[in-house]
This record gives sequence, C-alpha cells and structure tokens, in this order.
Amino acid sequence: MFLFLFIVTLALASGWVAQLILGRTSRRNNWGEAFVAGLIGSFVGGMLASLIAGDGLEFRPSGVIGSIVGAVIVLAVWGAARGRRTA
Repeated sequence: MFLFLFIVTLALASGWVAQLILGRTSRRNNWGEAFVAGLIGSFVGGMLASLIAGDGLEFRPSGVIGSIVGAVIVLAVWGAARGRRTA
C-alpha cells in the first residue's frame, strides 16, 4: 500500500514540476494531465536515468530528475499533438 501511494505522489509531483517548467499552469492545474505525464515520465525517464547512472532500480535523485525530464518530454509531445489536432 505504501509503495502505491509513493508512486502516485511521485507521479503527481513530477507532472506538476513538468507543468511548471513548461509554463502550463495559469490559475488551475490539470492534475489528471500531470498525473499521467508524471507516471509515464517516471517509468520512461526515471528508469532510464537510474539505469544510465548505474543506480539500478532503487530510489535515487537521478531517478527523480529523470522522472521530471520524462514528464516534460511527455507534456511537450502531448501539447504538440493537441496543437496539431486543433489547427
């Protein structure tokens, strides 16, 4: 149970920071988008950063940074796809 709550919290935090980096937060945060981007970013970016740094799959700062970078990439791609669809 603790691991599940930790994963959800890390995903939300990573997605929220990614939204801040991309300047997507005006008055209201899109928490659903932040959660999905953080979750995907954590799996892709966090895992790759941890493995490249040689940390394995343990919780390390490199994994958190990779999660945020992964979430930024996911949100950027998501925004580009959304922009093309409305144009």
